[in-house]
Amino acid sequence: MTNDRSDGLLPGWDATSSDEPEGATPAGAMPTRTGTPPGTFGLRILNVSEVARAIRDAVRADERLRDVWVEGEVGRVTVSSAGHAYFSLKDDKSAVQCVWFRDERVRSAFQPQAGLRIVVHGRVDLFEPQGALQLYVESIQPAGFGDLTLRFEALKARLTQEGLFDSARKRPLPSRPTTIAVITSPTGVVWRDIGTVLARRWPLARVVLVACQVQGEDAPASIVSAFRRLDRWIGQCRADGHPDEAPQVTILARGGGSLEDLWSFNDERVVRAVVAHAVPVVCGVGHEVDVTLADFAADVRAPTPSAAAELVVPDRAEWEKAFRRAAERIAVAAERLLTATRRELDAEARALLRLDPVAQLATSRERVGLLLDRAVRAGTVALTARRAAIERSAGLIPQLATQRVGSARSALDAATASLAVLGPQATLDRGYAIVRRAADELIVRDPTETPAATDLLIRVAKGEFRATAGRPRRDGDAAESN
Repeated sequence: MTNDRSDGLLPGWDATSSDEPEGATPAGAMPTRTGTPPGTFGLRILNVSEVARAIRDAVRADERLRDVWVEGEVGRVTVSSAGHAYFSLKDDKSAVQCVWFRDERVRSAFQPQAGLRIVVHGRVDLFEPQGALQLYVESIQPAGFGDLTLRFEALKARLTQEGLFDSARKRPLPSRPTTIAVITSPTGVVWRDIGTVLARRWPLARVVLVACQVQGEDAPASIVSAFRRLDRWIGQCRADGHPDEAPQVTILARGGGSLEDLWSFNDERVVRAVVAHAVPVVCGVGHEVDVTLADFAADVRAPTPSAAAELVVPDRAEWEKAFRRAAERIAVAAERLLTATRRELDAEARALLRLDPVAQLATSRERVGLLLDRAVRAGTVALTARRAAIERSAGLIPQLATQRVGSARSALDAATASLAVLGPQATLDRGYAIVRRAADELIVRDPTETPAATDLLIRVAKGEFRATAGRPRRDGDAAESN
């Protein structure tokens, strides 16, 4: 093969200077912009920016890359000072560099960690300054949820368009609620944890449990029913002129679990019940990484049920510190007032001394001195008495606060004891029994409901036993033993 200049090929590796085309720049001379560069023979050579733009246009023209869902394992994660996250998404053969901007990242409860398998949603584009082909992430979720995740995202998008999750409709929480409603299961640890936190932080508040199911097919209807019962009670209290007896805030709570376990809180009926509730709602469902649609609909989202309890009430210790700080400010203000008054008295004394005539009679001078001394003593006595009164008042503030908290705790204990006396177990302890039909476990209220030979379940104070109904008793018949 020859290096014919007309064939359009680049020169061979052993080309000499005699093979250079006409118009080439001599060795050692500065190149010029005119003419064809050596070794090109008319080929179009692109600069880096042109290549980058061509790649960018090709990527953006591919509709498959505009809206993609990609599953893979997270590589090393880096968060910049601006809050943007950079990480790689890889499988056993390839890796893709991902960028997650701060605005999208802070709105997500799930964050990427090295080694996790995730599904990301976004678009592929080219970052021209570095020539880097990157996946620009819009949302992230753990891999493996399948249809539930798609249903979650679809319902979330629809309810978002309706404005149910807008921050403008979120209501502020009351600073010191007197009554707090808790919608949760009465048998789980969540109810005990919430009660413990509320009793520790703000024992003055009254806590009302609205029992419901929090898992299973019947859970959404049970949660919605709990909201409706609570709304009716709040409305009745307001209509009766006792709004302080109604809850000022409601906690919707449940412990952690899988997406399937928490699916009741993604039900559209539950979301709408939260939005339509009469008072602000704090949602404490699952752990910090668990996110449900009820969290978006609630006025405040808490990472855990215990955190929800901490959000709705102030800390008693902080209030005690505030009282102490107020007492200290009162003492400082009193000391400042005494100091200012003493300075005024000293100024008056000096003024009297300056106005005393040297040639005044000795008796007049003595009389003026006595009057001045009496004024100083009277002012000092009055100031001392006032200071003592202020100090006594400051010392009584912590004692009054402690007495108020103790009185409220005693009232709460008395109410708890009264509830225990009125409970079903107390009625059984007094000798009563609950009779149910064994077939359907319905409570028997009429003898006609139990024909002869009907199997019965009889519950007494210390347990339950079975029995069989005899024939109905007629007038004059002797009592028949079952």
